[in-house]
Amino acid sequence: MTWVAAVARLRARRESGVLVTVATVRGHAPRDAGAKLVVGHTGTWGSIGGGNVEAVAVDRAREMIAAAAAEPELLDFALNDKVTNRHGVQCCGGTVSVLLEPLPVVRAVAVFGVGHVGLELARILARQDIDLHLVDNRADMLTEERLGVLGDAVAQVHTHHTPLLPEEVLARLPRGTHVLIMTHDHAEDAALCDAALRTDHLGSIGLIGSAAKWARFRKRLATEGGHEEAAIDRIKTPIGLAGITGKEPATIAVSVAADLLRTFEAEGN
Repeated sequence: MTWVAAVARLRARRESGVLVTVATVRGHAPRDAGAKLVVGHTGTWGSIGGGNVEAVAVDRAREMIAAAAAEPELLDFALNDKVTNRHGVQCCGGTVSVLLEPLPVVRAVAVFGVGHVGLELARILARQDIDLHLVDNRADMLTEERLGVLGDAVAQVHTHHTPLLPEEVLARLPRGTHVLIMTHDHAEDAALCDAALRTDHLGSIGLIGSAAKWARFRKRLATEGGHEEAAIDRIKTPIGLAGITGKEPATIAVSVAADLLRTFEAEGN
């Protein structure tokens, strides 16, 4: 398997890893600059030459994975018999620098309702390196023609047509997925809010709508859903930046996306 395929495989499995690259070589070394190795929790793909250099790089990569390290690291190796190595002697005679770049699990976002605002939001979020799930019970909202504006997406876009129970998608979303609820049907919004509070692996939960809508939902979630006030407080509404009050779909989408990116930043701190 090529290193490119290995990186794609880790992403598809939502597993973190480290990309290891021979950055510089002076003198003789087992591999030339540019050689790559991908390290996962249990497997490795590719090679940077074997021996002590590769073994130490794998050890350090696994430590970075365990620590959820975000910053790249550079390791220097002298390949001679005078150096005390952790995993045996390499006496090629040169020196090698190895770059370790973390491959974190990408964030995931689910947009329930791909109407006017949902589609504008998808267009913005598709420019981010995320897994983007678009969910709607209306097939015409998810046609290839309509979603063609996402053709150059950086994000991995997943569509879910759910004609009966959109809330069933919640259980299948990746752990930590941020959920934005903005369907065309307030009854569906309410069902999604109830189901999201019962799904314990989600990230943030946002609901579009007015204060009056939320007052009704909050009462229903407490009386009919049996949710505690602290649990209900997990739902953020209104969504978006408070200072942006325009009601055009594109304006709302920019505001919501900016607010979500701020949530991402807070997660990283």
